[in-house]
Amino acid sequence: MSSATNPPAESFRLSQLIYDTRYRSMTIQVVAFALILAAIWFLGRNIVHNLEELGKDFNFSFLNSRAGYDINQRLIEYSNDSTHGRAALVGILNTLLVAFLGCILATILGVIAGVLRLSKNWIVGRLMTVYVEGFRNIPLLLWIILIFAVMTESTPQPRDFRGEDAEASMILGESVAVTNRGIYVPNVVFTRSLGGNEMTEAADGVEAAVIPSAAAIDWLLVLVLLVGGVFASKAIGRWATRTQEATGVRPPATFWMQLGVILGPFVVVMFVLGATLDIPELRGFNFSGGIHMRNSLIALWFALSLYTGAFIAEIVRAGIMAVSKGQTEAAFALGLRPNRTMNLVILPQAMRVIIPPLISQYLNLTKNSSLAIAVGYMDVRSTLGGITINQTGRELEGMLLLGLFYLVTSLVISGAMNIYNNSVKLKER
Repeated sequence: MSSATNPPAESFRLSQLIYDTRYRSMTIQVVAFALILAAIWFLGRNIVHNLEELGKDFNFSFLNSRAGYDINQRLIEYSNDSTHGRAALVGILNTLLVAFLGCILATILGVIAGVLRLSKNWIVGRLMTVYVEGFRNIPLLLWIILIFAVMTESTPQPRDFRGEDAEASMILGESVAVTNRGIYVPNVVFTRSLGGNEMTEAADGVEAAVIPSAAAIDWLLVLVLLVGGVFASKAIGRWATRTQEATGVRPPATFWMQLGVILGPFVVVMFVLGATLDIPELRGFNFSGGIHMRNSLIALWFALSLYTGAFIAEIVRAGIMAVSKGQTEAAFALGLRPNRTMNLVILPQAMRVIIPPLISQYLNLTKNSSLAIAVGYMDVRSTLGGITINQTGRELEGMLLLGLFYLVTSLVISGAMNIYNNSVKLKER
């Protein structure tokens, strides 16, 4: 009687790392990783050696030394006696401010222009084409300088607002002043602040929007309530949708309930904190009070928004055209008006095509904000990547920190937009 026996196991040989397909890919990856680490080590060793030859070392202690320069536009308290680290933080906040404002305005302009480019009205369509082709084919730097020049040269001086027969007047109920030094808008102040009622004044005659540490607590509370209200509103919307799917009838006043959970706590906390408006007034040779948005911020914000909005308009137009025409015809057959068809049928489907390239435009806008130095807006490129490096001679450390900031910011924006993209993409069943 014969019995089957298993063949002896083949012993491992080093040649299998190259010739055996089971191990070859892993071998290539390990070798490539080792070569990359060796290259990084070689470059780092050379950098440290060259710095030693120049009598320098590699450290970030310069961030704790006195900055010695002023920053005109800032969101937090700062003076020339603050540290370089504080100056870098002011620049970071200024960069995030213009990036946030730019992304919002660019999205609004891009969506409107993209939809209007498809308008059957010949004049409207051609005007949007002129806007798109004009802005995206001229360098951004030229638009920044042009808008800054227009704001500086074509707007009235503060003295033109003085007297009964003034040459210029404030707008929006005498609350906003547009001058050649910038735009002055009302500021919300709290008379019953959670952190006290201290008032922070700009140093050295520099008017800027400064958020005192006490007011920061109040605004944080307001922000938390608004974010919580938005999540609660979405929860109510999901509940109403489930109820409608189960019963065929949507709960009445759903919209007002959603609006109430957002605005209700907001209005209550603003009343409790004693929120009032600080209206800018002409005192002496300039306006005081309110928030001073300098021409450098306005020029950079508008230029980034108009320039990026032209690209977003083409993305929106392409996304709308990617939706089958049968969707529009089906909506019309159901009796939906054109505007309702666009809002409820076309744009929701087009979002799956629009979001991925839109992420790239947001990243480009954030990085293009580094052109702020052309008009004197003190962003992180001007503070950490400019004056701080010139004063301390720490160009390597400064550029590494600057690159790290842009990298982290871009990854955060990309991650947030990818989360939203996953929420709107087509779900497989």
